[in-house]
Amino acid sequence: MLLWKSIAFGPIQSRRLGKSLGINLLDTKKKICSFNCIYCECGWTEEKKLTDCLYYPLADVLQSIEEKLIDCRKNGMKIDSITFSGNGEPTLHPEFGEIVTELLRLRAQYYPQAVITCLSNATQLHRIDVREALYKIENPMLKLDAGTEDYFQLINAPTTTITLVEIMRYLSDFQGNLIIQTLFLKGVVKEIAFDNSSEPHFSAWLNHIQSINLKKLYIYSLDRVTPVRHLVKFSYEELEPIADKIRAFGLDVGVY
Repeated sequence: MLLWKSIAFGPIQSRRLGKSLGINLLDTKKKICSFNCIYCECGWTEEKKLTDCLYYPLADVLQSIEEKLIDCRKNGMKIDSITFSGNGEPTLHPEFGEIVTELLRLRAQYYPQAVITCLSNATQLHRIDVREALYKIENPMLKLDAGTEDYFQLINAPTTTITLVEIMRYLSDFQGNLIIQTLFLKGVVKEIAFDNSSEPHFSAWLNHIQSINLKKLYIYSLDRVTPVRHLVKFSYEELEPIADKIRAFGLDVGVY
C-alpha cells in the first residue's frame, strides 16, 4: 500500500506531467476515497463514512504548499505541474474550491510557468464548488475506466450510490478543457472474468468518450501492486492498437 506522508511532496518525475509537485489533502495514515478500485496502489478503501474523515484545515494546506514552493524555488527545482493526487480522492475535501483559488495565487507568485493538475475520479462533480474549481485549472484529469454500469461497479466499486450515468452527466460541461484517463486491465474478481477492452464494453466506453468534448485522452495499465491478486496488465504493445482504434475518430490519445 502506497500512502503519502505529507500534504506537499516531491517533485517527482511523472510519465504524463514531467516534474510534478504533489498535493495530498487527505489523511496520511489511510486512504480516503469515494471509489474502492480493484487496482488502487493505495489499497482498499476501509473508511466508508466520508463525512467523518480527516481533512487538513485550509490554513495548514496553504502553509504547507507555500513552504514547499519556496523551498523548491530556493533550491532551483523544476516544477512542471502542481498536482492534486495523494491518498484518495482530493475533491472530497470540503474546502477544495478555496484551496484551488489560493493555489492559483501561490502558483502565480512562485511558479507561474507550472500548470495545475487534479487527478480525480469525477464522483464529486455534482458539487458546484468542485466543478467551478476544476474549470479554473489547466489539467482537470478525470477517470473513466468503464463504459457499462456493471463494469463500473466491478472495477471502480464506488463507496456511495453514484452511477456511471450520473458521472457522464457532468463530463460534457468542461467545454473542451478536460483530460480523461482510462486504465485497461483484465482478470477475475469475485469469480467474474472481465476485460474492459472487450466487447460490448469497449464500444460502450468509446461512445461515452466520443460524447465528451475533451482535449486529451490517456490510456494506461497496471504499474504497481494491486489489492486484487492476479489482475493482468496490458503491455504497451497491446495498448497501442487500442489507441489506434480511438485515434481513428480524431481524438488525441497518449499511451503510457
